[in-house]
Amino acid sequence: MDGAPSGWVTRWAHLVAPGGAVLDVAAGSGRHARWFASRGVSVLAIDRDAEALASMHACAGVETLAADIERAPWPIPAHRTFGAVVVTNYLHRPLFGHLIDALAPGGVLIYETFATGNGSIGKPSNPAFLLQPGELLDAVRGRLRVVAYEDGFVDNPRAAYVQRICAVRERQAAGALAQTTLTPEDTTGNTPPGPPRYALSG
Repeated sequence: MDGAPSGWVTRWAHLVAPGGAVLDVAAGSGRHARWFASRGVSVLAIDRDAEALASMHACAGVETLAADIERAPWPIPAHRTFGAVVVTNYLHRPLFGHLIDALAPGGVLIYETFATGNGSIGKPSNPAFLLQPGELLDAVRGRLRVVAYEDGFVDNPRAAYVQRICAVRERQAAGALAQTTLTPEDTTGNTPPGPPRYALSG
């Protein structure tokens, strides 16, 4: 089984609306699927490795789907959407549109993978698997609201150049005054009026 969940994923998991399911893309043996499921969140874990997915068959709240998402049509029907789409250590650029389309209104994209420069210290080194500067920002521009973005070097869990983003499909036009499940209640138990509040810490 893979190790601990990504700190980037756990940092922004609080933005998943209550009752929202998670789509874990290129899930492997499910470090993120298991983490969300242990917190009562339903998960669809998708990967081409059926054996890795099989290790999650006993995990309550985790549905698995074995599919080659690079060589076959996108396997998730358009009517099925998610409160979050999570992708880590994986890049196949033609999928960006599908990942965004899979988000329900209010849904959050949490994405983290290797970036240009990583080849100088190890693998992956193939440019096909390394994000160019600003590439995740370009992928969501005009479609999602960026809550957080980083592009740089990390030492843990191992030395790597990474790029990562947290971005939300807003429920209404930017600036509109509306309530949202992501807006915390005030001390009276009421949701305060105003634009959505995307809390920058859990």
